[in-house]
Amino acid sequence: MSAGVMSEQNINTIRNYFKALESGDMETFAAMFADNVVWHQPGNNKYSGDKQGVAEIGQMVAAMMQETQGSFALKTQGDPSANGQLVAVPVSFGGEKAQQTMQMRGTDLFRMNDGKIVEVWLFSEDQRAEDQFWGI
Repeated sequence: MSAGVMSEQNINTIRNYFKALESGDMETFAAMFADNVVWHQPGNNKYSGDKQGVAEIGQMVAAMMQETQGSFALKTQGDPSANGQLVAVPVSFGGEKAQQTMQMRGTDLFRMNDGKIVEVWLFSEDQRAEDQFWGI
């Protein structure tokens, strides 16, 4: 498969990932990941650190949703771009809890293999503010 075809396939997978996430289709969201996926959650807060596998990722997302009473949301802010196995997406995300509000931009970076997400890195525009929002 040529690099251009692979990049387009990876971009389509990531577009479907965000559609599933934004619509709350957690079954499709989970199906986008390889079994041995590693998720690198940045910062110094209670959700920071590496998550191994879909179950740990799902537990983290569910906890974030519960803590924000369902207000936590993530949206793309531009088209995904690919470079071989890597796909980067500009995003915005935020939520509300206990009279605190967080809203910021960032970049999500995905490493793909055979049409599945095998590794995820998240970058926030203000990690300190995100850490303060989530707490320890």
